[in-house]
Amino acid sequence: MIDMPVSLITGSSRGIGRGIALGLAKNGHAVVVNYFRSPDSAEQVVAEIESHGGRAVAVRGDVGSRDDRAGLIDQTYEHFGRLDVLVNNAGITSQGRKDLLDATEESWELVFATNLKGPFFLAQTAANRMISAIKAGEIPRGTIINVSSISAYTVSTNRADYCMAKAAMGMMTLLLADRLAEENIRVYEVCPGVVASDMTAPVTEKYDKLIADGLTPIRRWGTPQDVAKAVVALTSDAFPFTTGDRINVDGGFHIRRL
Repeated sequence: MIDMPVSLITGSSRGIGRGIALGLAKNGHAVVVNYFRSPDSAEQVVAEIESHGGRAVAVRGDVGSRDDRAGLIDQTYEHFGRLDVLVNNAGITSQGRKDLLDATEESWELVFATNLKGPFFLAQTAANRMISAIKAGEIPRGTIINVSSISAYTVSTNRADYCMAKAAMGMMTLLLADRLAEENIRVYEVCPGVVASDMTAPVTEKYDKLIADGLTPIRRWGTPQDVAKAVVALTSDAFPFTTGDRINVDGGFHIRRL
C-alpha cells in the first residue's frame, strides 16, 4: 500500500474528469484514470501526471456494467493498495437530444445506467471497501464526490433522461452522506454549469451568445480546472464539519434574478 491518498475518477480521460485527475495529482494524490473508449487519451493523462512526479494508472471500465465496476475497484487496490476518494464523474448526454415526446427507452436505459445506477453501485462498493480500510487504520477517512450538473434543476425538454438522472443524483448524495457520516466518509455533489468540454462543443455558438447576454453573473465559460479546484478542496481537510452539500461551480447560474 502506497503512502499517499488514492483517488479513482470515472470518465477521467478527457474533459472535466481529466481536469479533476490532474488537479488531484498536483495535490499529492495517486490517481486511477478511468476510461471506456479512449485508451490513448487516458494514457496521455497518466503520462502528464507522471511527468510531474505523480503516480497514476489508466484502467478501462464502463460504469454501467456491474463487472466493470467491480474491476475498477479491484484494480485500484491491486495497483495502489487503498482507495481514499471516489469521484463519480463519468456521464453521457441524452442520445440524439430528442424532444421528450419522442424520447426512447434505449436512450433512457443507457443514460440512467451510466449517470445514476453506475455511480450509485460504484459508490456502494467503494464505501464498503473504505469502511473496512478505515476500521483497519489503513486510511484516515473517505470521500465520495458526485459530479452532477445544473441540469439537475434546469429543464431541457430535449434531454429529459439526462435531467432526471442528474436530479436523482442529488438525492443519492444526501442518502449516502447520511448513511456514511458515522463511518467517517463524507459525500458531496459538485454541480458544474456551462463548462467547455467535448460535451458542450456542439453548442458553443449558442452558449457564447447566452453568456455574453448575461446567462451567468460571471460572464465566461467554466473550465475543467474550475471544477477540479472544488473537488480538490472537498478532498482536503478544509471542510471537516460538512457532508451532503451541493457545491455549485456555475458562474452564479443558480442565482434567481429579476
